[in-house]
Amino acid sequence: MPRKKIVNQEKLVKAVESGVPSKEIMEKFGIKTSAQLKALYLDALVARGKATGIVGRTPKSALAGKKDKNILVNKRGSLIVPKDLVEEMGFKEGEVFKVRKTKSGVSLKKV
Repeated sequence: MPRKKIVNQEKLVKAVESGVPSKEIMEKFGIKTSAQLKALYLDALVARGKATGIVGRTPKSALAGKKDKNILVNKRGSLIVPKDLVEEMGFKEGEVFKVRKTKSGVSLKKV
């Protein structure tokens, strides 16, 4: 991954906010692509506190204390749902669910 271009963030923000065309801004700051210009502008806004940064996903190490919400399929083909997950979801013994395949995975619906 190439190193990030360093520009004067104050001047970049002023140029964008004053309405200077992007081609002129890119020439002035030596920026090669509009995607690079947008990324540098966003970084400048974040640095000034005008925009919040994008938060990435939580590392697995931080999730170590949380309990798994995995469901196991046994050799008979039955689904085994952990008791704490059943309680968390509010399922009661004897309830019946309709299962259907969706674009994003599987859906359960009480019948």
